[in-house]
Amino acid sequence: MSGPLLSRSEVRLYKRVFWRIVPFLFLCYIVAFLDRVNVGFAKLQMAGDLGFSDAVYGFGAGIFFIGYFLFEVPSNLVLEKVGARFWIARIMVTWGIISACMMFVETEFWFYTLRFLLGVAEAGFFPGVILYLTYWFPFAQRARMTALFMTAIAISNVVGSPISGAIMQFMDGVNGWQGWQWLFLLEGLPSVLVGILVFVVLDDGPHKAKWLKPEERDTILRHLKEDEDAKDPENTRHNFMDIFRDGRVWAISIFYLCLVMGFYAVNFWMPTIIQELGADPSDYFQVGLLSIIPWGSAAILMVWAGSRSDRTGERYWHTQVPAIVAAVGMVGLAMAGHDPVVSLVCLSMVTSGLLSAVVVMWSLPAAFLSGTAAAAGIAWINSIGNLGGFFGPELIGRVRTATDSNEMAFYFLSALILFGMATLHILRKNVRPDTT
Repeated sequence: MSGPLLSRSEVRLYKRVFWRIVPFLFLCYIVAFLDRVNVGFAKLQMAGDLGFSDAVYGFGAGIFFIGYFLFEVPSNLVLEKVGARFWIARIMVTWGIISACMMFVETEFWFYTLRFLLGVAEAGFFPGVILYLTYWFPFAQRARMTALFMTAIAISNVVGSPISGAIMQFMDGVNGWQGWQWLFLLEGLPSVLVGILVFVVLDDGPHKAKWLKPEERDTILRHLKEDEDAKDPENTRHNFMDIFRDGRVWAISIFYLCLVMGFYAVNFWMPTIIQELGADPSDYFQVGLLSIIPWGSAAILMVWAGSRSDRTGERYWHTQVPAIVAAVGMVGLAMAGHDPVVSLVCLSMVTSGLLSAVVVMWSLPAAFLSGTAAAAGIAWINSIGNLGGFFGPELIGRVRTATDSNEMAFYFLSALILFGMATLHILRKNVRPDTT
């Protein structure tokens, strides 16, 4: 499915829409992702202070996604009913408060409880934004818009890694608090402030955007309607229960599950992996600076992949080839030992490959889902996929505890990514990614 050629005035209109909403959503996701993954840096200090084993940390890092899974679909359905502005603001304020409260953790029970509640609070944010973008941009522009939005994952790590390291290193002991306590407090409060700003900046859709002229509003709505009319009526799903009967939804869900399991296994453990390459155990800032390399590479390549996919109209190979790169990178990590150069190259392959595959993958559901099915289907795919965020860190933690090594976990994750690719390939005719 490729969109019609736009006139100069329409190109200017979508640029205006882009600058009005995407940079702000980008900021929202940066602070969201920092609150989700800063536990990886906190672990460098918190685990020793509180006596947490690798298995305890891995379980606590991953249990976030159980809460996320349970409340993802209901949250996205509420967003569709009450509007994006109110619901995204609610999500951000509550998760910011819970994230800041992580500074008070003293036991395994409260570590697990607050991580679970953080997942409950954040449930619906990412699929809500993906759904929100479909209210503004026609299909032919969505892979690029999703890629630009999702670069926040990489940028949050590029910016957040050295900041997190600096907070832990230079704030340690201030006011009698440990560095990891300051980390949770100082990175949790911005989510609350940005969440309040959501009320001012976001509109629920083009129909409520007072900054658009009536003819501009009509143009956007007309393009979105043309997208809907172009869908195959026999293969388009509109109702809630349809998503559970559609093999295409399950194929994308399984593929995404495998990618996410690999992504979060590396994401939550990257500071530990880099520290073990020979960095000074007390120099958290250096760990943060080295983390810029894989995340900076990912930021560049994921935007390139999304833009190229939109330009060519091809989706299938733009998901498969990056996934292969990630799988090879996992094998490289297993074989690299503690070689810092090879390990950083392989980490860059993993982050770049997985994120590039994901941004293009998210252009697929809107090709055959509409209305309530789109809200529920996008949330369901994200729910299933993000279960990998529980199993990935948990796997690394268990393997490290049992073997004092990451090697077997990386081999398994590589095989899992290839399994996800095979699933999408087997169901390619049903998913029809090459025609979207």
